[in-house]
Amino acid sequence: MDNTTTDHLLLQAIKASVKAGKAILKLYESSYTIEYKSDNSPLTIADKEAHNSITGDLDTTSLPILSEEGKNIDYDQRKQWKRFWMVDPLDGTKEFINGNGEFTVNIALIDHSIPVMGVVYVPVWGILYFGVKEYGSFMINLLKNEIDKFRNIQDIIKEADRLPIVYDRKVTIMGSRSHQTEENNRIINSFASNFNDVAIVNAGSSLKFCRMAEGAADFYPRISPTMEWDTAAGHAICKFAEVDVLVYQSDRELTYNKENLLNPSFIAINKNYKHLIPGNG
Repeated sequence: MDNTTTDHLLLQAIKASVKAGKAILKLYESSYTIEYKSDNSPLTIADKEAHNSITGDLDTTSLPILSEEGKNIDYDQRKQWKRFWMVDPLDGTKEFINGNGEFTVNIALIDHSIPVMGVVYVPVWGILYFGVKEYGSFMINLLKNEIDKFRNIQDIIKEADRLPIVYDRKVTIMGSRSHQTEENNRIINSFASNFNDVAIVNAGSSLKFCRMAEGAADFYPRISPTMEWDTAAGHAICKFAEVDVLVYQSDRELTYNKENLLNPSFIAINKNYKHLIPGNG
């Protein structure tokens, strides 16, 4: 993509994520009903309203949209897509219901199965993370910077912090707040055994990717099931912030728009520690 196209699409995705985040917050602070999907995962009106908001905004780009709440698109149709939006309108519905604030709005641009742009907005905190091949990855506090004051992407980048940020900290591992498994814990313990002092931090939704990209953590394994829309935006932000997102026990990057939209097990890892993972370096 040329920079003009990149700037236009990234600004569209950022504004769509923030607008959806504001709609989610209104519902978060009120009463709502909970439904359950066929896999017994929860669904709220916030998921649906965020989906409608984002797809309405991104329709203007003329690119196809694959969203968790609109995922029943036949593979024969979507396999023709060279470039499309991958959206999770409310990532971390369990966190939304539990009231801990650790839920996000995720929008990614996929180009020939690879994420080339990612936007993750954290509505409760007002923190926006974004990454794109042409510029790198960034974070900005939108409680201090109203999105409507920015005329273009370059204005946002000037006010944002480039990722990764250098932190004075011990080696840190990200764990899932809601989806821990015995195998996941085994991998965490194996990585931790390489160091004298390690911190393990649990978080919900795509915040684990954001912490990795931010430079606040070094390793995030995920052996339990995830879908493509769970990972695409965070993957892109990590990718342009010196963090690899790889299929577990391989050197292959996660890819998207497969016939089966279920991800394989994967790890996100700071490139400086990639050699410590058997089969991944």
